[in-house]
Amino acid sequence: MTTTTTTTSLFSRCHCSFSLNFKCELESPAKTRLFSPKHVVRSFKACRIRCSSNDPGSSQVFVSSRRNMVVMLSTVQLLSHLLPPSGNAADMYPLMRDEIRKMVTKGKAAGVLRLVFHDAGTFELDDNTGGINGSIVYELERPENAGLKRSLKVLEKAKIKIDEIQPVSWADMIAVAGSEAVSMCGGPTIPVVLGRLDSKQPDPEDKLPPESLNASGLKECFQRKGFSTQELVALSGAHTIGSKGFGDPFTFDNAYYKILLEKPWRSTTSKMTSMVGLPSDHALVEDDECLRWVKQYADDQDKFFKDFTNAYIKLVNSGAKWKTL
Repeated sequence: MTTTTTTTSLFSRCHCSFSLNFKCELESPAKTRLFSPKHVVRSFKACRIRCSSNDPGSSQVFVSSRRNMVVMLSTVQLLSHLLPPSGNAADMYPLMRDEIRKMVTKGKAAGVLRLVFHDAGTFELDDNTGGINGSIVYELERPENAGLKRSLKVLEKAKIKIDEIQPVSWADMIAVAGSEAVSMCGGPTIPVVLGRLDSKQPDPEDKLPPESLNASGLKECFQRKGFSTQELVALSGAHTIGSKGFGDPFTFDNAYYKILLEKPWRSTTSKMTSMVGLPSDHALVEDDECLRWVKQYADDQDKFFKDFTNAYIKLVNSGAKWKTL
């Protein structure tokens, strides 16, 4: 008699660089008679487990101790209960992406991307507080988060569908949604690792950079969150979509930087151009260090996409608490 239990990619939900693929077979002699409890015990004594992996170069291992057999089989059973129904957390990403894209249009992309910045932007390096933790759901009444209720409701519709298959955290939901918002508007495809835990309370107040900050204030604020001046300028490029006046509001490109260099807000002939951008956007071209990166991204969209991708990944991992097996 041979009983086989197979568990695939037990650690895939941890997003390790490897997967654990193995097969355990419980073997007993073919002639063993299983008619009474005594014979069952005798047959179990004669059993052994053959463990093998389908990874290249692996070899078979035999476990014959009853205690080791019980521990191994119990562990396999326990780990199998901790896995998502599909057996692979990576399967959740396509589901999340598809459900998000059903609800998020290009017209809603800017608001969804803003959710990412307002959830993750509370992070502080010194005391390791705040960050990407879904606490934005408790902070919607704060003045700086005005208008984000609509964006959260859009994501909530997608999250309900996803949770029916496998519950996901708001932190993961927001991180993935922001990435998809960028991509659907023509920006880079940004990979997002899953497994963030949600906070059960709001983050401290007054942690987001005010829109009125000058360049030195912006650099100081972003430095406290672990971001360089280059990353500050790259992340500011998120304003290329939406109603800030930087080109096509539904296209993620480097128009933001090109228009910054033109300084249209200084115009005295058009009220519309004077309304382009926020004071914190204008500040970037009044600072030599920031201006250097603004010029580079205006000249090279590929570099902007690359640097934005790296800064975004760092942003959605800032302050994150992660699930563990």
